[in-house]
Amino acid sequence: MQERYRVVARAGAHEAEINRSRFLCALAPVASEQEAQDFVARVRKEHPTATHNCYAYVIGADASVQRASDDGEPGGTAGAPMLQMLMRREVRYTAAVVTRYYGGVKLGAGGLIRAYGGVVGETLDLVGTLTRQRFRLATVTVDHQRAGRLENDLRATGRTVREVRYGEAVTIAVGLPDADLPAFRAWLADTTAGTAVLELGGEAFI
Repeated sequence: MQERYRVVARAGAHEAEINRSRFLCALAPVASEQEAQDFVARVRKEHPTATHNCYAYVIGADASVQRASDDGEPGGTAGAPMLQMLMRREVRYTAAVVTRYYGGVKLGAGGLIRAYGGVVGETLDLVGTLTRQRFRLATVTVDHQRAGRLENDLRATGRTVREVRYGEAVTIAVGLPDADLPAFRAWLADTTAGTAVLELGGEAFI
């Protein structure tokens, strides 16, 4: 099961010129296959006179949906290397479209593979990526007297504090890697003299 994956930090674009052909790569975060298809259609509309609008996208933390199109380029020379670049970088929930304006010089299969995959890699470097980690969601309930210090200690030890609620007691929602649970239980008991209550919930990527 996938423990972590990357998403693009923002939408962005980058252009490279290779042997007089222009390769324009547009990247965008997408939550679903429909969003990915809408993004591809939007880019195609922006470049109606382009020679090719090739695309690749990956949806799902475990890359359950992978699609790619060569859009008229020789089979396997455009969409496939774009998809391979997204997969190699562990990028998910992301769509890439590379628009090519042909410049009159044929690149050959190897040249096309390098061009399409390369411009996606350069654009990923430009826009940056964020890592999402699988966490177990948990709630810590503690008395008011200990809550402030406990929250500070949680943050100081690098744990992910998602929410703090004040009522009769204080509940602190945290995200924990599964591997950290035994150590966290011991740490929490020690820090709060055994007074805190830990409840485990489901999982999420944070």
